[in-house]
Amino acid sequence: MGQRGDYPARVKRLFFSLTILCALGLQSISAAKPNILFIMVDDLGKDWISCYGADEINTPNIDRLAQGGLKFHNAWSMPQCTPTRATLLTGQYPWRTGWVNHWDVPRWGVGYFDWANYTTFANVMKSAGYSTAIAGKWQINDFRLEPEALRKHGFDDWAVWTGYETGNPPSNERYWDAYIHTRAGSKTYKDKFGPDIYCDFLIDHMKQHRDEPMMLYFPMALTHGPLVPTPDEPKVTTNKDKLKAMVRYTDTLVGRLVSTLDDLKIRDRTVVIFTTDNGTSGGIRGTINGRRPSGGKGSKFEGGVCQPFIVNCPGLVPGGRETDALTDFADLLPTFAELGGAKLPKGVTLDGRSFAPLLLGQAENSPRDWIMALGHGAGRLDKKGVRGTNDFADRVLRDKRYKVWLEHEPKITALYDLKTDPLEQKNLLNSNKPEHLAALKKFRAIIGSQPKIDGRPLYRPRKANSWDKQLQAKVEKPAANKPKRERRRKRKATQQ
Repeated sequence: MGQRGDYPARVKRLFFSLTILCALGLQSISAAKPNILFIMVDDLGKDWISCYGADEINTPNIDRLAQGGLKFHNAWSMPQCTPTRATLLTGQYPWRTGWVNHWDVPRWGVGYFDWANYTTFANVMKSAGYSTAIAGKWQINDFRLEPEALRKHGFDDWAVWTGYETGNPPSNERYWDAYIHTRAGSKTYKDKFGPDIYCDFLIDHMKQHRDEPMMLYFPMALTHGPLVPTPDEPKVTTNKDKLKAMVRYTDTLVGRLVSTLDDLKIRDRTVVIFTTDNGTSGGIRGTINGRRPSGGKGSKFEGGVCQPFIVNCPGLVPGGRETDALTDFADLLPTFAELGGAKLPKGVTLDGRSFAPLLLGQAENSPRDWIMALGHGAGRLDKKGVRGTNDFADRVLRDKRYKVWLEHEPKITALYDLKTDPLEQKNLLNSNKPEHLAALKKFRAIIGSQPKIDGRPLYRPRKANSWDKQLQAKVEKPAANKPKRERRRKRKATQQ
């Protein structure tokens, strides 16, 4: 009788024990999946990050990430905004996605980044149990037409500047009086500094989801123009001083995020990646060891495409390291997937390859023996819609020593030895040295394996809107690759 009477109590205890075991098991699974915080500054090259040798600035919080993590020297973005963002989101090169030029969707309309045609890293990580969030700048969808675009791209939550929406003047503000889109809609945050709102949003998300794996994407609004005073330096007046203030504020926000990870005791299992989307805008480039970088935003010189790239995670990424390993932004999606144990999307051809083993100290190099960058300037319209400026976008490819340029056609127009000629001043295209001929043969084989005409952006047609950009009456012909153009490139590279 006693044993029968205890039966309901034993069942309850068993159920309670199983519940605890399941909860512990889920916590263990979550703990095994690292958080990822991907920070991407807008329009800032190595010339404004002190751990890369910048002369005119100190960025102590970013520098500490480098000191305690892995600092890359050969990490390429694309030369400009839209190509970079489409590449890192999809793991595909712009010639494959069709987004080979900048296209400001809220301003120009017509085309858009279509969730039915592209898979993002947010979708990939969400499929592996990650909480996903984005804050900062998006600019490749129009939230007036699709308020839930970010959810459809895989993000659970968001707080982003809308981009300038033609016909809606308040939307021009990303900094003071920022016009921000959240799940509740779009509105002006009067007297608020947008970067603070974006950062606070991510901090709140960390606090709410600290016990589950998080994929946090922070494409900052800083330091893109317009150049403005910051809350810490409200009295700066010149453009150079405003930029410096904005860089210092960027560093402050990085410090706030890292401190939050420490406070939440999730720092050791959070992979923090710091980088930028392209080089510094031309008129406000800084110097490294007294010299201006060879190009900036929109340029395919190293100063335009080779970005600061730092990875830090005390519990996973061995610190105090620097690497000359090659990587570009097509590698990010597969790297995130491997770190988080996510399956790669089926039926999608990826151009990138994971460099997770390098981050984790399990490899000395990345799997890449060449990388690529292409795309700058605004796209254009034809009768079919948005397309690249040219059928074949200008591009550059490099390995650890040599770099080639292609202009408007799949034909190499320049070869440079980056080891002896980092400013790319001596064109070796006509050299007969065996090592130069071997380099050309290698790159020509890579180029020959890729299409001779770039893809077009893929999006489903939608109803015309009053702000849609109109078809141009005349299309300018591509400039020929003349000696004058090459001389101009060299002059820009050596400007101090």
